[in-house]
Amino acid sequence: MPKGIGWRIGLIGIFVLLSFLYLTPTLVSKLPSWWSVLPKDKIHLGLDLQGGTHLVLEVDTQKAVEGTLDIVATDLEDTLTGKNLHFKRISRTGSDAVTVVLYEKGTADAVQKLLKDKYPTYEQSPLHDEGGFVALSLRVNEKDAQDRKDKAVQQALETIRNRIDQFGVSEPIIQREGINHIVVQLPGIKDPQRAIELIGRTARLEFKMVREDIPPSAATIPDDAEIMKEKSVDAATGAVSEVPYVLQKKSLITGDLLTDAQVRIDSQFNQPYVAIDFNSLGAKLFDQVTAANVGKRFAIVLDNNIYSAPVIRERISGGSAQISGNFTEKTASDLAIVLRAGALPAPVKIIQNVTVGPSLGQDSINKGLMAGLIGVVLVVVFMAIYYKLSGMVANIGMVLNVIYLMGALAAMGATLTLPGIAAIVLLIGMSVDSNVLIFERIREELALGKSPKAALDAGYDKAFLTIMDSHITTLITAAVLFQFGTGPVKGFAVSLSLGVIINLFTSLIGTKVTFDLFLHKGTVKNMSI
Repeated sequence: MPKGIGWRIGLIGIFVLLSFLYLTPTLVSKLPSWWSVLPKDKIHLGLDLQGGTHLVLEVDTQKAVEGTLDIVATDLEDTLTGKNLHFKRISRTGSDAVTVVLYEKGTADAVQKLLKDKYPTYEQSPLHDEGGFVALSLRVNEKDAQDRKDKAVQQALETIRNRIDQFGVSEPIIQREGINHIVVQLPGIKDPQRAIELIGRTARLEFKMVREDIPPSAATIPDDAEIMKEKSVDAATGAVSEVPYVLQKKSLITGDLLTDAQVRIDSQFNQPYVAIDFNSLGAKLFDQVTAANVGKRFAIVLDNNIYSAPVIRERISGGSAQISGNFTEKTASDLAIVLRAGALPAPVKIIQNVTVGPSLGQDSINKGLMAGLIGVVLVVVFMAIYYKLSGMVANIGMVLNVIYLMGALAAMGATLTLPGIAAIVLLIGMSVDSNVLIFERIREELALGKSPKAALDAGYDKAFLTIMDSHITTLITAAVLFQFGTGPVKGFAVSLSLGVIINLFTSLIGTKVTFDLFLHKGTVKNMSI
């Protein structure tokens, strides 16, 4: 055996072994128990192959900024009240500022200093007159606003991921795309509409006091109050009725303080409800609120809809409560999921919704496999006829290419899409194309009268740069497609880039080893090429 050929054969063998090792979970439906220490990742099928739902969501990031300013306004109310600094009104104005309206200038000087210390990154306006009162504004700067928007998209992505994980979708794809878009792919899902509703719910849970001193029919509602409605559905007729309530605008407790939410069945009425548990701070607040408001109504509000408005009968300690309503087990389960996963930091809007049926997916698989099989057969036959025994060596390299590529996809736990199959078929042609370049150079060298061994070495050397150039440019194209493409295009780019790298190995090392094994003694007078 010639020098240097042993390690190349060993490398080829190791790669074949690893490829089959990683492909086993994909090829074998039930693995033995001892396999637990070996690779378990497998090639997943994309939406276009097994059916499912493809969603593109747009996050309303400006609402996240507004939500942050609402929190600042509430915090300022508590801070100024705690320091006995009297104010007329504190509220968000527009989409980027909080305005504090005060009764006198003397208070305004103290408030200005407090705001500068408490919110140093906010831009503070000069004092100005507003309806005979003294006012000043805090404005969020562009950098902080952009940072909040970016975090809102990240938070939304994680919240949606948590909801989908609890919903039970296997192998979902959830990723950020662009500035404020999130792509969600749910393969094999049976109830896409329910999943869409689950993903898109803002799920902001609030506990607010009912203002029983103000009738909902009142002509004017104070600035610190608002009207919301409790919907109820008649179980017998299905008729929907709405009961309006006047609520205090300020939330006493929010869903951020929850630690758990579970569906329970009411033993008296056999109706499902959602049992919730608060963290230590939430439990303390809930205890204080219920103790101070015995005999009053306490509204449980989700996404600006009242679920129930019970009367507080007694002080509730222990940090547990329940949300009752006209629930079915499914709606109660969905509510529990969104409460456990947390509220979205900003509303999301579905701007693209594509559902692929599994029958179409199976048809795609069959056609893709058939196209690949026909491609392989035609290439094998052509190479065998045109390049004789050397063509069969190229065919061996092509088979190695496919084995290595499928093994790499399995090792990465990649998702195989229909464009991905197209990329594999394309690479079958690319793998022999490299060998065609080499074989033509070898033929030229043989025509000059060189020995088979010398012609072989010269052919590989002269074709090397051409093969490298073509593969690098293809790799750059694949990288661009992966960076800027969406789901199926990314699948194509992954298969293409992996195949290009693998093809460099099989065409420049794999096939060369086979030729070297036959020609190393120098006794072969003619090459079958």
